[in-house]
Amino acid sequence: MEKQSNLKIEKVWFDEENIYILTNDGTQKSHPLRWFDRLWNATPEQRAKYELGSWGDSIHWPELDEDLSLEGFYTYNKDEIEKQENEVSRVFGQFPAINITRFAERVKINRSLLASYVCNEKKPGAKNKKQIETALHKLGKELLAIKL
Repeated sequence: MEKQSNLKIEKVWFDEENIYILTNDGTQKSHPLRWFDRLWNATPEQRAKYELGSWGDSIHWPELDEDLSLEGFYTYNKDEIEKQENEVSRVFGQFPAINITRFAERVKINRSLLASYVCNEKKPGAKNKKQIETALHKLGKELLAIKL
């Protein structure tokens, strides 16, 4: 997708299998819900509780800690992305209970940037990858130390 600052998401809706968007130029795009575990496993009521980004270029579900970008609807190809999946995306896919927003605060990385790693829209550099890995290991140690 060529970057168009005037292109905005105007409407978001779902059916049993897909998420759809409608842009202000009348274009309709969709993706299978099964591509996005948190949306797939959410109730219709949870899916309906989304916020559009202030520029109309993203969708955020605070309750689900899920983010999708307008650009992703034009460029996201699940088969291609899985071939090139980054390690951060793979880990967060295996552990969807990790709250991306809270983890970003913990690791001191911008939430949107971490979400783009998790969604495999961007690949983390060596420094950020190491920072995320260190924070995951620390979290694991803290969890192991819990006594109930």
